[in-house]
Amino acid sequence: MTAVSVHDVWKSYDGRPVLERLNIEVEEGAFCAIVGASGCGKSTFLRLLLAQELPSRGEIRIADADPATEPQADRGIVFQRYSVFPHLTVRDNLIFAAEIAASRTLGRTWGRTRRNLRDEAEATLERVGLGHAAKLCPSALSGGMQQRLAIAQALTKKPKVLLLDEPFGALDPGTRATMHEFLLELWRETAMTIFMVTHDIKEAFKLATRILAFDKVRDDPTDPGAYGATITYDLPLDDKTEKDAFNGPN
Repeated sequence: MTAVSVHDVWKSYDGRPVLERLNIEVEEGAFCAIVGASGCGKSTFLRLLLAQELPSRGEIRIADADPATEPQADRGIVFQRYSVFPHLTVRDNLIFAAEIAASRTLGRTWGRTRRNLRDEAEATLERVGLGHAAKLCPSALSGGMQQRLAIAQALTKKPKVLLLDEPFGALDPGTRATMHEFLLELWRETAMTIFMVTHDIKEAFKLATRILAFDKVRDDPTDPGAYGATITYDLPLDDKTEKDAFNGPN
């Protein structure tokens, strides 16, 4: 089943193209790594998938639904910088968005509604390995734990598509390796479709089932901004042998 369909998508700012002629079909449960040089539109593509920005031309559909005009609950996003609320406990970071949705006037819930939200938050924290830290503030967590919390926030709406923008770029190598294993376990458990921007090609080969490389195929030496980037390589990595050959021995 197709999870994400991108048809003839272009994105321009002030008439200057950043992305052009994007056409892909991504199956449900795929793990797509997005690679390419800095400034080639990788993060812009994530924002288009999120519907935080809209295409200048073309359309993007999630699970064959009509194109979104604003972010929807069926897609979650995690940035490199931890998008957590420092004044709230770990558990309340997860409850906060749900409370706003349930009570837009007061932004608070009580009684059974709040207990249900708390139980759901604690179940999500257990899933991401933070059950023991529910009552702590984010400042008490390590970098890897804070990133787990950011991922838990993205999971609270049970999205069909998870978008990751350099999520492990600020972590040390050991923590990064641990987060790789955590993300793979979470992906296998939830069967979500994942798009992850990374500058680390080895990380892309280690985690992804499909690599999308962005670059410009047209160039005007007198006007470097005349053309946008597109998907120049679409490489499936379903063959474990191929991935292991790139990653080398453990």
